[in-house]
Amino acid sequence: MPLPFLTADRAFEAADDVALPFEDHERWRRPYRPGPWRVGVAALCLLLASYVLFAAVIIGLTGTVTGAGVVFGIALAVIAGALRLLRMGVWVSPHGLRQVGFFVTRTVPWEQIVAVRTVQQPVRWLGLPRTVQGQALMLVRRDRAADELPALMTTHNADFLARTEAFDRAADAVEAWAAENTRG
Repeated sequence: MPLPFLTADRAFEAADDVALPFEDHERWRRPYRPGPWRVGVAALCLLLASYVLFAAVIIGLTGTVTGAGVVFGIALAVIAGALRLLRMGVWVSPHGLRQVGFFVTRTVPWEQIVAVRTVQQPVRWLGLPRTVQGQALMLVRRDRAADELPALMTTHNADFLARTEAFDRAADAVEAWAAENTRG
C-alpha cells in the first residue's frame, strides 16, 4: 500500500545533485522534519486538550455556561501551544532565514547574513540549562558579533536529540540555502 506522506521525504533525500529540490521557492519552509521529542510532546498536549474539551462539554451540560467557556478557553490555549511547538524551528525562503521560537520569531534577510556554519561547542540539552558537548548551526551576521546570536539548531535540541545524521542533513540543507542566497 503506497504511503504518500513518505514519498515526499524520499524524493527530498534522493535529490542529492540538487541543493534545493523544491519547486516553489517563494514559500517559507523548514528543510527538515520535526523531531520525535517535539512531536511526542505536542501529541501529549493534544491528548490533554481532548480531555479538557470533553470536560468543557460535561461542564456545559451540567453546570454553568461561564465555567464551560473558561475550560473551553483553556483547551484552546493548550491546542495553540501544541501547534506553536510543532511550528518551532528554522525556516528558509529566498527572502531570508527565520528562527521560530515558542514566543519569539526572528527573521534575518539574506543580505545581512555573512555565513551559516556548523561549529563544535557546548550546547543546551533539550533547551534546559544543562550543557553537553555537541554541534550547533550558527548564523554569522554583518551587523552583530558571533557570540551575541543564539544557535539556530543543535544536535541536542528537540528535533535532533540522538539523531546526528538528521542534524547533518538539516544543517547541509540550511547551509545550501545560505550559499545560494548570499552569493554576491
